[in-house]
Amino acid sequence: MLSLDKVFDAQQVLKNIVRETGVVRAYGIAPDCELYLKPENLQITGSFKVRGSAYKIAMLSEEEKAQGVIACSAGNHAQGVALAASKNGIQSIICLPDNAPISKVEATKGFGAQVCLVEGCYDDAYQKALQLKEEMGYTFVHPFDDENVIAGQGTIALEILQDLDNIDAIIVPIGGGGLISGIAYTVKQIRPSIKVYGVQASGAPSMYNSIRDGSIECLDSVQTIADGIAVKQPGQNTFQLVHDYVDDIALVTDDEVACAILALIENQKMIAEGAGAVAVAAAMFGKFPIQGKRVVCVISGGNIDVTSLSRVIDRGLRNSGRSSSLLIELIDKPGQLKDISRIIADCGGNVTGVHYEKGNTESVHGCFLRIEMETRDFEHVRLITQSLRNENFKII
Repeated sequence: MLSLDKVFDAQQVLKNIVRETGVVRAYGIAPDCELYLKPENLQITGSFKVRGSAYKIAMLSEEEKAQGVIACSAGNHAQGVALAASKNGIQSIICLPDNAPISKVEATKGFGAQVCLVEGCYDDAYQKALQLKEEMGYTFVHPFDDENVIAGQGTIALEILQDLDNIDAIIVPIGGGGLISGIAYTVKQIRPSIKVYGVQASGAPSMYNSIRDGSIECLDSVQTIADGIAVKQPGQNTFQLVHDYVDDIALVTDDEVACAILALIENQKMIAEGAGAVAVAAAMFGKFPIQGKRVVCVISGGNIDVTSLSRVIDRGLRNSGRSSSLLIELIDKPGQLKDISRIIADCGGNVTGVHYEKGNTESVHGCFLRIEMETRDFEHVRLITQSLRNENFKII
């Protein structure tokens, strides 16, 4: 059974394997509270997952180590198992969903694992791993529903409590629930007054639904940019631990996650993947009663593919009013673009793109002009739009 002694033992075992990621103060992200970040995106392998997998593998018998290990993962657990297995001279096979970011697939191979790509999502990879486990006799290293894995993740709580006094709340991402189970269990044993809040993506609310309805539920499908927490069904152990020790769970949208990723880049010079940013998204968008409180957000990972990052940044800019576009119906005559550009410039906007097209307008001489702009916020967009209307331009 999970115990506080096991968490402390994990801390000793992991001392020469994982990096202690010091808590850092964050400014300008959630001004209503005193916000701190636990940057597990700076962990070895770029994610907290190495803690649980390394402790689990350290606890295997010599016979189990000789047989080798198998795991399934959306990416981060894969790298943790691969690294821990390599350090112990153990063969490892990792089943990943075929839509896992390329960076995570290549990193897993780089840590010495054999990769098996499986069509579908995490749960499909999970079934394939169980099949191979039975066929080949490997030891299965579960990504979240295992007491040793949960104990390894609980070492994050020990570090937070060591770094910071008078904490009011800790906000933690939830996928299958291993991370928040370890943190919540450990925190409530040592300092039960601290609130532990969990966050899931609205496109993958498996734990949220299960806790709300009082029993484990399996989603038909998951769809979110936070691929690291896109899990259809929580585990038996993690469901019970979350039920017993977590104070509340909230959902965040992909748009909110994109804004959080952008805020971390701009304000903290910190890269987080979608799953890693959901706790910050919850703090930014008021999902929990943390006004005036000292709060720690766990940044669970930073392994985001660079092509995905560019799309997320674009989405974050649009959702915060920093980037916008206007479609304007015009009479096609000289000087129109000059006048529009002047109005936007006078309002402090910056034109970044212009696209002209003829279309189905009221006048045979009509056309459409799409203007892409850099703006400050939505109020700035409204100012520009109204200024154009004041000079009789028709905004579509």
